[in-house]
Amino acid sequence: MDIYAKTGFNEIDDSSEKFDQYLAEQENKGFMRLLTCGSVDDGKSTLIGRLLFDSKMVFEDQLSALERDSKKVGTTGADLDLALLVDGLAAEREQGITIDVAYRFFATDQRKFIIADTPGHEQYTRNMATGASTADLAIILVDARKGILTQTKRHSFIVSLLGLKHVVVAINKMDLKEYSQQVFEDIQRDYLDFAEGLGFDSIGFIPMSALNGDNVLMQSEHTPWYQGKTLMEYINTLDISQEEDARPFRMPVQWVNRPDLNFRGYSGTIASGSVKVGDEVVALPSSRTSKVASIVTFDGELDQAKTEQAVTITLTDEIDISRGDIISTVSDRPTVTNAVAADLIWMDEQAMVPNQPYLIRLENKTVPGRVAAIDYKVDINTLEQLPGESLALNEVARVQLNLTDRIAFDPYEQSRSMGCFVVIDRITNKTIAGGMIRHSLDTASNVHWQALDVDKKARAQAKSQKPAVLWFTGLSGSGKSTIANLVEKKLHARGNHTYILDGDNVRHGLNKDLGFTDEDRIENIRRVSEVAGLMADAGLIVLSCFISPFRKERQAARDCCGETPFIEVFVDTPFEDCAKRDPKGLYQKAMRGEIKNFTGLDSPYEPPEAAELHIKTADQTPEQIADIVVDYLDANDFLAP
Repeated sequence: MDIYAKTGFNEIDDSSEKFDQYLAEQENKGFMRLLTCGSVDDGKSTLIGRLLFDSKMVFEDQLSALERDSKKVGTTGADLDLALLVDGLAAEREQGITIDVAYRFFATDQRKFIIADTPGHEQYTRNMATGASTADLAIILVDARKGILTQTKRHSFIVSLLGLKHVVVAINKMDLKEYSQQVFEDIQRDYLDFAEGLGFDSIGFIPMSALNGDNVLMQSEHTPWYQGKTLMEYINTLDISQEEDARPFRMPVQWVNRPDLNFRGYSGTIASGSVKVGDEVVALPSSRTSKVASIVTFDGELDQAKTEQAVTITLTDEIDISRGDIISTVSDRPTVTNAVAADLIWMDEQAMVPNQPYLIRLENKTVPGRVAAIDYKVDINTLEQLPGESLALNEVARVQLNLTDRIAFDPYEQSRSMGCFVVIDRITNKTIAGGMIRHSLDTASNVHWQALDVDKKARAQAKSQKPAVLWFTGLSGSGKSTIANLVEKKLHARGNHTYILDGDNVRHGLNKDLGFTDEDRIENIRRVSEVAGLMADAGLIVLSCFISPFRKERQAARDCCGETPFIEVFVDTPFEDCAKRDPKGLYQKAMRGEIKNFTGLDSPYEPPEAAELHIKTADQTPEQIADIVVDYLDANDFLAP
């Protein structure tokens, strides 16, 4: 009994008068999430097994199974192999390694713990990052025989990157180095030199043998030179309190709760701060404001709710809020933008290449996006910032991330839940990276979208039409502008409200600063897409005539228009016919080398794969083609009766 009294493990007094008191104490205990990490064979699973075994968290049937498995696949001879309490996969037991993240629970009189055992192998670094994303404290194991290894540094850097402020460096297997004080101090010095720039608030060092239990629960007689805390004392007493409730109120909306016609609530878990009935709040990114009418839970209504409570909030006004929106305080709002700087941990075998389209999944919201550029990669050994054009498995980089929709976020260091995201492959739906948002790249990110009472629907109703963007794409000289001009004349005659955005015209004003490199073409289309989206928001039918040679940029234009119908019109005219027409003499100049990056000649054109309208001009007049476009709009109810 003495050992458990000293380490915080006590037997339950099951007398009736104390049982209720015991339950209340258990309910009000503090809670800590632990992470074990480090290189291969540093003893992570053995340490967790030791904690479970010595804390009497192993049931009799588990103990019997452990004895049987230790004889069959154990690595400790006739002794119990405590690592088998955690390594549950057959492949883990056969190879003696950890592959997946394993979570285990134990408790003392002071705290309850969830501890994650993460893999040490480099190929499973992504699994380790998963375990670190929710932890409060990292226990970084180091094999006393090997010292600080590359994987130790990689895990320490990722722990820092993911916002953990407290680490314990458990220098394990000291029994194999005869409990040498010099070995301990050398490793301590090497780690402190490496970790100087990682920003940890506290770093503890403990010499131990997880196999024998030295300095895990009790002070070891083998290390009289060490007067610090045991591991159990350290995790029981470390202050990890964070004033989450003092931060601004944030609640990502997970579900719009509409059980009947008389109730509309917005359900979610409060990410930070607190909220009271009567508080003024704002919905982002729409920027519409209201006041909290009630806070509803399964157990009844509350006057106030705080961080990590799951609640349903009702508002005094009927405003448009959807899943993925953020409800926030009005006076201290999160940043709203569609371009951010983020740290990215690449987790896929296939390398990341900038400008590939991905899905970015944030708190309850998924938006298309792409990595526009890699600012730098991080050398794990030296923490040096290096240039890079792609990211391989387990590499870490600071990147520029462009999204097709605006998001509301807080920097990751202020709020994990409001500043983290994962990257998903659009084809396989596989998670391929994890990221932490650091700041906005939008110089106007402190400018919030002004909510207006007259919206796109109202403007369109006033015009008796449905707004749309017709995106005419094709080679130079294919007839895009001619056809669009005829379409607009026909629509104008019918009383429709339209506007043409022509490639040459916008380059006289809005885009006169752009050239014809691939980068400038991309920016040209981005700006025009924004303008087309605004005009459609005004209720207009917008006709955009641009070569727009790259599929990914046409997709970005479609994404930019959001819910507005986007009709891609592929004006398919062979290169030879365009060169023969050559209405502006551009083909002749390009063939003489006077124009560089000319589409179809020395710059590629990627034809649409699934355009709404694919029009071959060889056997049809522009008038006939214009009639086809108008008939399409008419058949899909875009036009006034």
